[in-house]
Parts: sequence; structure tokens; C-alpha cells
Amino acid sequence: MPLRSLLFVPGDSERKLAGALNHGADALILDLEDSVAPARKVAARQRVADYLRHPGRSTPCLVRINAIQTGLAWDDLSAVLAARPDGLLLPKGDPLLLAELDRRLLQLEQQAGLQGGALPVWVLATETPRGVFTVGDFAGVSARLRGLSWGNEDLAAEIGAVNRGADGQYTEMFRIARWLCVLGAAAAGVDAIDGACMDFRDLDAFARECQDARRSGFVGKLAIHPAQVPLINSTFTPSAEEVQWARRVVAAFAEQPELGVIGLDGKVVDRPHLRLAERLLARL
Repeated sequence: MPLRSLLFVPGDSERKLAGALNHGADALILDLEDSVAPARKVAARQRVADYLRHPGRSTPCLVRINAIQTGLAWDDLSAVLAARPDGLLLPKGDPLLLAELDRRLLQLEQQAGLQGGALPVWVLATETPRGVFTVGDFAGVSARLRGLSWGNEDLAAEIGAVNRGADGQYTEMFRIARWLCVLGAAAAGVDAIDGACMDFRDLDAFARECQDARRSGFVGKLAIHPAQVPLINSTFTPSAEEVQWARRVVAAFAEQPELGVIGLDGKVVDRPHLRLAERLLARL
């Protein structure tokens, strides 16, 4: 089942780490990047490694390392890899940087006695202008890749822009980056994860953003606050009606495999609808 909700937790916050498993997120993102001040990076690495080794942990935990461009990523990996995170989140990523991470990980896995190539990676793929232009080029770069997400705050900072208009909606340039993320993920055959919304108080607006993301092809969303998690989970869980429709479509084509088009409830259903139904059922 794809991850629906991925909750960021600052890697240097003992209090937030302690309560993070109680919020119902499908996965936690233990953050070593933006939420950790430079002076606290070393301590955060150790705290995250200790957290990963906790015997009672059942929720998958990804680690967001620092961007490769900063020179801090390899120290992050050296500190946490032996503690066996369930995955990594690569910020400010592009296909070349994913390939570089893949090569370095293979070396570190061998040194740590871990299975080479087994650690999955998700990429924040539009946090830089280069990332926007290369988000469609991830196919075949690394078998580790599981999903792409898009970053609006970092991209806005990179280009000196405001990412939302007065109505709270993304401006056109950021909508383009968001759509390209969905298309890039589809081209690479991985999950598309919608980016984070920094306003955690307006949950009505957040719910609309989640619904729009799902309609656009995202299968999950990043969360920066526990209050966002239930809305993400409910939105990205297929409804009973959707599941029933999908099962009927699959069953109808199974009964008549020689047909490319069938009639169902007075509507024409063809092979693309079958593929859509199969994708929906794969999310259960």
C-alpha cells in the first residue's frame, strides 16, 4: 500500500520524537535538514539513530538527510545507516544527485554489512529550478526510487517568488511544478506525494488541497503538523463506492477478456478505465 501520510518530525526534538508515533501517520520523516539548526546537526544525527533503534517502533521511519550540495549528507548517512532507517528522503534532488546518492549508499551499505541497494529513497524533486526541468528524467536512474514529491517553499526561496496568491491558491508557476511532479512520478513508475502545506490551522483549506491533490494523481501528502494527518489519511483512502466500482470493472473485463470496450451502468468503459481500476485496488 502506498504511503498516504508522511509526517515530518524535527530530528533534534526529543519531545516531538517521543509523541510522533501516536498521530496515526503511515510514516514519519525524521528530519535532519531544514528543521535542525546548523549547530544542532551532530546531536540530531545521534538522536535520530537512537530513535531508529527503539525496540517498540512499528511505524516506518524515513530520514530526510541534508542536501548533497551542502556536503552534510554523507555525515548524515554515516550516522544513521547502521540504525536501519526504512528509507531516505533526498531534498533538492534531481536525477544526477539520485544517481550520486545511489553510488555512495552502495559503498556505505557494504561497509555496514547491509544488503546493497535495499534502502528505498523518496526524492523532493522540484525544490530547485534545475529540479523542475529534470523531474521527468528519473526513469531508470535507481531501483531504490519509490516516490517523488515537490517542494514549494524551497523553490520559492530559490527564485525569490511568493508561491501562493491572495486567495491562498498556488500561483501558476508553482501549479506547473506540482503537475510536473505527478507526470514525472508516473513516467518513472513511482508514487507521487503532494508537498507540504505550512498553514496547519486552516484545516478546511487543507482538506480542499488534499482533495485537489488526489484528483490530480497524488497518492499521499507530506504533513508538517499532526493535525493534518487524519485529513490526509481519509482523503487518500479509496471510498467504499470507489472500491466497488473498481472491482466491478476488473470483474467485467475478466469475464470478457476479448473485449476492449464494455458497457457498465449505462456508460462506456474501456482499457484505460481498467488500468485506473487496477491502480485504485493496488492502493488497498
